[in-house]
Amino acid sequence: MADSDTDFGGSIPALYDRYLGTLIFEPYAIDLAQRCSELGVSELLETAAGTGVATRELDRLLPDSAAIVATDLKEAMLAFAATRADPGSTRITWRQADALSLPFDSSRFDAVVCQFGAMFFPKKVEAYREALRVLKPGGQFIFNVWDRIETNEFAEVTSATVASCFADDPPDFLARVPHGYHDTRQVANELVSAGFSDVAVETIERRSVAESPSHPAIGYCQGTPLRSEIEARDSGRLMEVTEAVTAAISARFGTSKVDGRIRAHVITATR
Repeated sequence: MADSDTDFGGSIPALYDRYLGTLIFEPYAIDLAQRCSELGVSELLETAAGTGVATRELDRLLPDSAAIVATDLKEAMLAFAATRADPGSTRITWRQADALSLPFDSSRFDAVVCQFGAMFFPKKVEAYREALRVLKPGGQFIFNVWDRIETNEFAEVTSATVASCFADDPPDFLARVPHGYHDTRQVANELVSAGFSDVAVETIERRSVAESPSHPAIGYCQGTPLRSEIEARDSGRLMEVTEAVTAAISARFGTSKVDGRIRAHVITATR
């Protein structure tokens, strides 16, 4: 994985949260939080919390007695997430942490949750072993990963359009990283290799709705590491490429409110 694949600095966290949070992440954050609310957890760990889309839903839906420890590798993402949390909530602890080397005692948490972060783990089995280690016996590791890019329409249009803008060296971040870990058999095998004994997979399809075609275009082109790939090829073309993606989304989905398919896999592994 290239260093640019995990570049979430500068203005990226705010754009990521504003333009992609509700569009593609919130439906699955609600799903994860609902699943966790049924477990009766007293303390939950979230890895790769990003800008806190899932954290906010966990805070909203978990029983009042449950404590949440939200972590991310990137300080910039975690700092932004803290600003977006309910200021009246006192049960969230924010902590920078690497999912491959968690700074927590073994058998501490009732559940570990990860919202669309596993695709970024450079050593996935190692990360899964860490999740297993910090779970209490019988605890659950619940996470989601995107299905292939062809089943996620705004991402597919964006990736194809950006590639056409740089035909000699097409950026491929979206297909390669966030949508590159969709083989559920591989995911399950890696979890078993890490020591989990019970793995279940459910594929969930939703619709993502944006007020205008520019919202997904800005979100993907300027609010993800795809931005770094674009700027590495030509630092002066970011707005041009974003406008090209806006036009492509308009041509396929309409010029006002747009509605596209999204699909992801939800994996539950029990210690």
